[in-house]
Amino acid sequence: MHFFAIIANSRSWSVFDKDRSPHQRSNNQAKSQSMSKVSSYLPLLLGAVMTVANPAPAAEKYVVGVSNTLVGNGWREEMVCSIKAEALASGKVSKVILANRNGGPSEQIADLRNLISAGVNIIIVNPSDRKALDPVIKQATDRHIVVVAVDQAVDAPSAYVVTNDQTAYGRLGAEALFKKLGGKGNVVEMRGIDGVPADADRHEGFTEALKSYPDIKVVASVFTGWSPDKAAQATKNLISSGKQIDGIWTSGIDKAVVDAYKTANLKYVPIVGADNNGFMGQEIEMKDAGLVGINVTNPPAVGGAGLSIALDVLEGKKVERVTHLTPKVYDSTTDEGQQWLKSLYDPKVDPNYPVYSPVEPYTHYTLDQEKACKGPGE
Repeated sequence: MHFFAIIANSRSWSVFDKDRSPHQRSNNQAKSQSMSKVSSYLPLLLGAVMTVANPAPAAEKYVVGVSNTLVGNGWREEMVCSIKAEALASGKVSKVILANRNGGPSEQIADLRNLISAGVNIIIVNPSDRKALDPVIKQATDRHIVVVAVDQAVDAPSAYVVTNDQTAYGRLGAEALFKKLGGKGNVVEMRGIDGVPADADRHEGFTEALKSYPDIKVVASVFTGWSPDKAAQATKNLISSGKQIDGIWTSGIDKAVVDAYKTANLKYVPIVGADNNGFMGQEIEMKDAGLVGINVTNPPAVGGAGLSIALDVLEGKKVERVTHLTPKVYDSTTDEGQQWLKSLYDPKVDPNYPVYSPVEPYTHYTLDQEKACKGPGE
C-alpha cells in the first residue's frame, strides 16, 4: 500500500511542476532529486511488496478416497483408522473421503465411480472381487488417480497392490497347527467370506500345507463371513456334531471359537488365530487352563502402508507394483510367544479388534493417532 502511494505522489508532483514559481521550481527540483533517489529503490520495494502479497505456493495436498465393503468388522474398522492416521501424519493430505458400507462388487463399483467423480487423487480399496473391479479401476487410473488395493489383490495391471501375504498366512498357520498335533489328527478349517480374494488365497495356503501331512484329516470346512456371531454358531454346531476335533484353523475369527469351547466346558484344542486383541488376551489369561494358541500376524495397518506407497507414487518415487508383507507366527506356549502377546495386548481395546501396530518402514503415525482414528480436518 505504501509503495503505490509513493508512485502517485511523484506523478502528481511532476505534472504540476511547470506551473510553479522559480522558487517553487527550485524547491521542487531538490525534491525531484530526492524522489529520483526514492525511485531508484522502487524495484526493490516492488519485490518486497510482491513477496508479501504473493507468498510461495504451499506444497500440494491430496484428496484420498477409501472404499470398504465390510462394516462392523474390527479388522476393517482399524484398517480405515490406519489410513486416516497416515493421512494426518504425512501432512500431504487435505481430506479423506470414506465410502464405507456392506456390499459386494456391484456396490463397490458404484462407490468407486462416486470417488472418481469427487475428484480424488488416490483411491485405497479393499476389493470385494479380484477381477470384477478391473474396468472401474482402469477408469480411475486413466484419469491419473493412483489406485492401491490393500489386504487383497486385484488383477488390474494399472493398480498397485499392498497386502499381507494371504497365501503365506494360510500355509504358515496350518503348518504350525499340524506340527503341534504331531503330524496327525482331525482338524477344522474355518474360512472367511466365500469368493473374496483373501479367503481364496488363505485356503490355497492351507491346502498347500496339507500336502505335506497325509495323516491330517479335514473333518469340516465352514465359512464364517469373518463374523464373530457366525463363527460362534458354527463352533457350537461342530461341537454338537460329535465329530472328533483335534485342532482348529481359523481365518482370524479366533476369540469366538475359544468362547464356545469355554461355554461348553470342553477341553481346549489348539487354535490358529490372528493378532486379534481378544484372542491374545485369552492366550495370556488362559494359558494355565490349557489354551494353546497360534497367532499369524495380519496387521490392518496395511491400509496406512498402502496410502504411504500411493503418496510416494504421486511424488515420483520408484515403487514396486506389488508389495507383500510376510506374516510372522507366534506360539502362545513359548516364552517368546507370551512376551509378544503381552507387549501388544491392550485391555482397553475392543476384543474383536486387532492389536494396534504400525508397519515399518511404511507407516509414520503414532499408535495414539491410529487409536484416535481422525483424518485431516476431523
